[in-house]
Amino acid sequence: MRVLIIEDESRLAMNIAQVLKESANFAVDVCTEGVDGLHLAKTNPYDLIILDLTLPGMDGLDILGKLRSAGKTAAVLILTARDTSSDIITGFDTGGDDYLTKPFDMGELVARCKALVRRAYGQTHPKVKVGKLTIDTVARRVKFNNSEVRLTAMEYRTLEYLAMRAGQIVSKTDLLEHLYDFNWERFSNVMEVYISALRRKLDPDRKYDLIETVRGQGYLLKEN
Repeated sequence: MRVLIIEDESRLAMNIAQVLKESANFAVDVCTEGVDGLHLAKTNPYDLIILDLTLPGMDGLDILGKLRSAGKTAAVLILTARDTSSDIITGFDTGGDDYLTKPFDMGELVARCKALVRRAYGQTHPKVKVGKLTIDTVARRVKFNNSEVRLTAMEYRTLEYLAMRAGQIVSKTDLLEHLYDFNWERFSNVMEVYISALRRKLDPDRKYDLIETVRGQGYLLKEN
């Protein structure tokens, strides 16, 4: 899953980014300025945006309002020092999905981020089940046919995204845009490599044909 942090305190932003990468296996982009943050949020398919309200160049509420007016539906967690009831109400009324005030507990932030991403894909339970496949999004553990499967970080990230969209054809472009930040090295066959590894690890005998390649369209994680 891909996250954008718009936060003018660069050290805080980088700390949050590091924790989200390590604890949630998210791809994370960071912006410390309001106008640039709005541009990134409008032009990239983020699953979650963590938004400060007091930003240079443009207020966070203005960014949020413009995103919602433009039809952008990414979940937005407002992270700010503005802590009055009226501030919180305004944040939700402008289109925010969650509101967390500074100072905050980093563990709570990560838990809120995971929950927002799950709900964005219609998943309310931290364990995502697709047929014989179970993904524990908290522990980042995978079981298939009751056997635990060990995956690399990118293999897990790929499978989790496919599971969130189980039963839908997911294009290669969609996968790349949601699983990588701006710093990834662009190899043309990177998704094929991860899909191949997932097939080999989940179902080495190919009894279930869990991940189907739909020629010219993308990949389909079957629900049954």
